[in-house]
Amino acid sequence: MKKTLPIIIATLLFPYLAFSQTNSVKGIIADNSSNVKLQNATISILNAKDSTLYKFTRATQEGNFNFNQLKNGNFILLVTYPEYADFVNIFSLDSANKAIDFKVIDMKTKAKLLNEVIIKGQAAALKIKGDTTEFNAAAYNIKPNDRAEDLIKQFPGIQVDAQGKITAQGKTVEKVLVDGEEFFGDDPTLVTKNLRADMVDKVQLFEKASDQAAFTGVDDGEKKQTLNILLKEDKKQGFFGKLEAGYGNNDFYALQGMFNKFKGKEKIAAYGTSSNTGKTGLGWEDASKYGASSNMTMSDDGGMMFFMSGDNMFENDSYYGEGLPRAHNGGLHYENKWNKDKESINTNYKAGAFNIRTNKNTVIQNNLPNNIFNSNNNNNSESNNFRQKLDATYQINIDSTSNVKVIIDGTLSNSDKDDFYSSESRRADNSLLNNSNRTTTGNQNQTSFNVNATYMKKLKKAGRNYSLNISNSLNQTKSDGYLKATNNFFDANENATRTDITDQLRDNDILSNNLRANITYNEPLSKVLTLTANYGITLNNNKADKKTYDASAPNVYNNLNTEFSNNFHSDQLTNQVGAVFSYKKAKTNLSFGTKASFINFDQTEVYSNQKFNRNFMNWLPQASYQYRFSAQKSLSLRYNGSNTQPTVNQLQPVRNNDDPLNIPEGNPDLKPAFNNRLNLNFNSYKVLTSENIYMGLSFGFTNNQIVSNNNTSTEGITIYRSVNMENKIPTYYSGWGGYSRKIKALGNINVGLQVNFNANTNYNYVNNALNTTTSQSYSPSLNLSKHNDKLSIQVNFGPSYNAQEASLQKQISNKGWGRNGGLYSTFKLPKKIGVEVNGNYTYTPKSAAFNTAFEQTIINAALTKAFYKEESLKIKLSANDILNENSGFRRFASANTITQSNSNNISRYFLFSLIWDFSKMGGSTTTKK
Repeated sequence: MKKTLPIIIATLLFPYLAFSQTNSVKGIIADNSSNVKLQNATISILNAKDSTLYKFTRATQEGNFNFNQLKNGNFILLVTYPEYADFVNIFSLDSANKAIDFKVIDMKTKAKLLNEVIIKGQAAALKIKGDTTEFNAAAYNIKPNDRAEDLIKQFPGIQVDAQGKITAQGKTVEKVLVDGEEFFGDDPTLVTKNLRADMVDKVQLFEKASDQAAFTGVDDGEKKQTLNILLKEDKKQGFFGKLEAGYGNNDFYALQGMFNKFKGKEKIAAYGTSSNTGKTGLGWEDASKYGASSNMTMSDDGGMMFFMSGDNMFENDSYYGEGLPRAHNGGLHYENKWNKDKESINTNYKAGAFNIRTNKNTVIQNNLPNNIFNSNNNNNSESNNFRQKLDATYQINIDSTSNVKVIIDGTLSNSDKDDFYSSESRRADNSLLNNSNRTTTGNQNQTSFNVNATYMKKLKKAGRNYSLNISNSLNQTKSDGYLKATNNFFDANENATRTDITDQLRDNDILSNNLRANITYNEPLSKVLTLTANYGITLNNNKADKKTYDASAPNVYNNLNTEFSNNFHSDQLTNQVGAVFSYKKAKTNLSFGTKASFINFDQTEVYSNQKFNRNFMNWLPQASYQYRFSAQKSLSLRYNGSNTQPTVNQLQPVRNNDDPLNIPEGNPDLKPAFNNRLNLNFNSYKVLTSENIYMGLSFGFTNNQIVSNNNTSTEGITIYRSVNMENKIPTYYSGWGGYSRKIKALGNINVGLQVNFNANTNYNYVNNALNTTTSQSYSPSLNLSKHNDKLSIQVNFGPSYNAQEASLQKQISNKGWGRNGGLYSTFKLPKKIGVEVNGNYTYTPKSAAFNTAFEQTIINAALTKAFYKEESLKIKLSANDILNENSGFRRFASANTITQSNSNNISRYFLFSLIWDFSKMGGSTTTKK
């Protein structure tokens, strides 16, 4: 023991002894000519061998910096500061030279360099400028004909998936700008998949604040993870583009073309696509670029909205892998700046035609207090949609203190849809309960126009400013169609008891006009505290004329059915006032306040002469706290309270007999529900190791939640009525978290672990019995990725647990462990050959509710051969769903039902494509063959 004690002591003391002997570098950053210390200057230590980043820090308020615990080796000291030339110095650390003091580093402005010469250094791969991370394209490997996406994949902390969706430092990138401007309405992949990598100078990563927050300097919490691609000056003149044509077995085809012309600050672009392979556009965010409004609802702040369904090719009839689509899309883009950049315009025109044929089977378990009804439904539909959209944004900086921004957009669309539906419902003993056959056909035309104008003005006192916003939205939809249905009902012995036949024509005309004005005023109460006050007024006028005609003779529809016809007019006046206090000091951001909406709502139903008047107030409290440990590490907590107003359908429903087996019924006594939402987020990213830690928790509960009170008859007809849940409080919680970092020992593979979980408890009434539905899901996964000039690969795999249980029938729940995995990889081989393989694996287990399991493996692959030095010409052979297992599958729970659906999807095909990239930018040409 006496001999081992000194060894133990020495072992315990070794880290401290070693620490005391570690290498160090220090100094002061200053501009001696003006006697100024350069606070927050970026000081980086690079490995001299390959110029990769080893350590970095920022200068203190006194300009000091200090590095400790440095390893031995040869290094480069790089100091950067805005408007100053980079300072570069090569140094070494070893046993004889362990502590280096650069003393005062005298930085020189770029203007002074006109007559001076300084040491040149190698380009740094990455710089930190405040809250912005800037990547230098020159420091990364770029192959001929690479796209911006191929460059971005190499940046530390950034991942790009198979669809082109970008995740940076654990957050989804929502905007990709080109020289600070939106491109084709800010569709990220439209930029990254088509912009040539050799045109890129720098790429900046930051959280973009809203226009008002950027102008006023008051953080309103509205931020989006953004990439800004800065082009090389010599690449802002010329044109580039891409043409692709592919054809395969079973008449599958894919066509795509894009042309871009840049002339300084003027940018002109056009694109077009046509395919039946499931490619409905150029980017993963296309859906958000097309909005349509079918029912009228009131938003949390009392605003009324009409949602017009059936014609939106990217939403209601969208393609998410379900059905067989055929899509044709095209667009034009123009942007420019003039008058010394004081004025700018950004405009887009898009047009699209979309056809989809769907064959879908749905199995529904309907849990009742003393029984179970199981229904098997088949749906065959075909829809055609054509949509045009034009938008323009004009901005003028009147002077240094004020600007005006005007946004205008208009949409025209028309659609038609044929839908055939058949169903069969059975009791728990498998006896036939009812069956139904229904056909609906319809045409719809929609027009929408929106204008939004904002004026922002800074006043003399720093931080004091105001903004005025005026907007108007006009939407109209006209539709007509036929409903033909036959419903048969049976007793317990499967004897027919009655038959209902419906043959009707429906004619609808819906018009909504919304005019809103809002003024916001910011007043700095101190250096760290700001008051934001606002007042808004909204006028909303709506007309909904829905007529249903019964047939008096075959194909003669002239008898108005008053039960299913409505003609109501509504007028709504909303006054909203609010005040929010914002505290910002050093690393702490805190805001708290509330808004209140006073709403007067009048509605008249013409046919029945019913009048419905309501006056109510919505209360919208909010509070948030954020602490930024550093530019890449933060903790935030946010609370929001909001009201959910009953929809018009819930209060005074527009009777809808689309499905005679499911009938809505209104409840004029409904009260607003109050929602409480609490969110906690933590994010940490370390540039040197690409280490990323993120986690979040969300919790919510609702008072007076509006729930369904369903009454199902012995014939299987369900009447839906909404009520307030007063004795129970529905709750939900969810969480997510992940850890990833680059492991050098494994060849710089990025390894990550992540987990997502959520659970909720909801209530509803079924035949006057309280039903409690609980739902849980857990999905941990392991993620591996590696990107270089020869290889790009991403792999993820993990188990998943899902459980849905209704208290009325606990013994027949849906629970079990499943599995999910994904692969996306590209390989560059000699002779300009490229290989791409991606796939997805899904396993869903059987359960008490469903006695069959589901397993599916989707594998897609492509082989590419490039020609010419610039690789401007390619031939490509691609294979979709090689195992021929693509089948639409979904299983979910809602209220007292559990549903499972399957649909026809695009199956295996092979496509042969020819791809030609052309470019003439800054004098370089890649169009020759």
